[in-house]
Amino acid sequence: MSIYDFSFRRLDGGEQAMDAYRGQVLLLVNTASRCGFTPQYAGLEALHRRFGPQGLTVIGFPCNQFGAQEPGSADEIGAFCQRNYGVGFDMADKVDVNGAGAHPLWRYLKQQKRGLLGRSIRWNFSKFLVDRDGRVVARFAPLTRPEKLAERIAALLAQ
Repeated sequence: MSIYDFSFRRLDGGEQAMDAYRGQVLLLVNTASRCGFTPQYAGLEALHRRFGPQGLTVIGFPCNQFGAQEPGSADEIGAFCQRNYGVGFDMADKVDVNGAGAHPLWRYLKQQKRGLLGRSIRWNFSKFLVDRDGRVVARFAPLTRPEKLAERIAALLAQ
């Protein structure tokens, strides 16, 4: 099993195979529109713009499991992200990241990299970094601002 064996539903409703991202460095983030960390969308967009041409793909996965901070529909989430942060990176439809209904991709990510307090995702804006070979190389807590990942992303892109 590898990251390329999974797929997800995009915010626009279409199905997206992870295999389409083969050879890219990936930054996968569970997001929310009404969270104290929501301004991290700006940092994620900055990484997308800076490193996208070199092979970085950022994918946001809206999740309503933490304080019901992502209650909107796909259209509402998309409009919010575009209006407030100019999000141009890929966005999935809303997913669960924990529990029996957790999206299979997120179950896989958590199996590959434990967090400081175990495998569960603790809050919105947890981040997973995946190298060009599809290996999950790092997991970052919500407190880690996207800007702090730039050096690590640049190193992976240079490999």
